[in-house]
Amino acid sequence: MTTVAVVEDDALLRKTLTTLIGEARGFRCVGAFATAEEALKKIPGLMPEVVVMDIHLPAMSGIECTCRLKDCCPSARVLMLTVYDDSQRIFEALRAGASGYLLKRSVAKDILPAILDVKDGKAPMSAQDARKVLASFRQPSPGVNASSSLSEREKEILDQLSQGYCNKEIADRLSVSLPTVCTHLRHIYEKLHVHSRTEALARIRQLTPDSAPRVP
Repeated sequence: MTTVAVVEDDALLRKTLTTLIGEARGFRCVGAFATAEEALKKIPGLMPEVVVMDIHLPAMSGIECTCRLKDCCPSARVLMLTVYDDSQRIFEALRAGASGYLLKRSVAKDILPAILDVKDGKAPMSAQDARKVLASFRQPSPGVNASSSLSEREKEILDQLSQGYCNKEIADRLSVSLPTVCTHLRHIYEKLHVHSRTEALARIRQLTPDSAPRVP
């Protein structure tokens, strides 16, 4: 059984997706949400294998939601939905952790195969976007200045990550709010040119092996 969550602000499309997924053999829709904020509160407790995510959401975008969701649910695969084949936005979503994307006009016939593709580790996307993603990972890694640009608070949070604490635990231990921790994490990822806590810790060990945060 493939478990799926849907994040889509258009009520009609959200209903269409939940019906298509819920009525298909071998699939189960565990939740459907109209906003990124609601999705981030509820999806971690549902633990879906695949999240179908609208790239354009009110308030927080689907790209930002994907970035935060991958931090708290790293095993979940994200399939982006978009109206237009906007290469730049799609590329940003893929960099944020999405596994692939699907144009909304193709939802009715392609959504189930696309869900299975991302679940199996495949990446549904155009050849043009695939080339762009590959090119980005061929760029030289940032130098040691990337790690030295971290603030003291960012270093503290990175150290907490290395000890295995989740975002909520870090917030409690440092006496800051959860949104503050998430903001610092985004800044850390940007400065280190990574997309997840695992990559951040690996990068900092690579750049500063003698002063890297502890790793359990």
